[in-house]
Amino acid sequence: MIDVLVVDDDFRVAEINAAYVSQVPGFRVVGRAHTAAQALATLERHPVDLVLLDHYLPDETGLTLVRRLRQMGHHSDVIMVTAARDVATVQAAMRYGALQYLVKPFGFSGLRAKLDGYAALRRTVEGVGGRGEAGQEQVDRIFAALRTPDSPHSELPKGHSAATVDLVRRILDEAGLPLSAHEVAERAGVSRSTAQRYLKHLERAGHISLTLKYGDTGRPEHRYAWVRAS
Repeated sequence: MIDVLVVDDDFRVAEINAAYVSQVPGFRVVGRAHTAAQALATLERHPVDLVLLDHYLPDETGLTLVRRLRQMGHHSDVIMVTAARDVATVQAAMRYGALQYLVKPFGFSGLRAKLDGYAALRRTVEGVGGRGEAGQEQVDRIFAALRTPDSPHSELPKGHSAATVDLVRRILDEAGLPLSAHEVAERAGVSRSTAQRYLKHLERAGHISLTLKYGDTGRPEHRYAWVRAS
């Protein structure tokens, strides 16, 4: 599970954001804070993986808090969640190491996209060896993982339907293990070529992972699994 601290000066907004986080598999809210001082005290008691941080806090700005946290040796990742949209603040957030920046107001889908991107980043780092050394290809994968994945329905190619995307997603999500295009086609009741088209689209969009299964002879079999938060 990814532990999250929600920091917002508005009690109601903090509760809404915490409720959003709790709906995303793999994430749990372990604290809420409404001032920078409360956030710092919480992190001293219970380090977390991720801080959802508002910029406009009553005692200091969120970016000032991020800088202090780094100086004090706190390594929690930060996603800025704020109404501040001036370019100077956005640039400062980048310099201080915020991984994502979400502008208020937003809905559940907006926050979930950022959280899914963060979970993908963690998986990528773990996949290339954690604290070991990385080559250029692995470094590129880590930085690419910072890009927020689109919704499975966004920019569907011509001839693709949202209903079929949802069906393929459900089949892979419920399978519990990687499936071949043939297996997806059988369960979805579509042709293998149709299944392959949807699988390729979802794989390019970063929603499913592709692995190869090698047999005794012939070409390796492509197997697909839905990417989940972890």
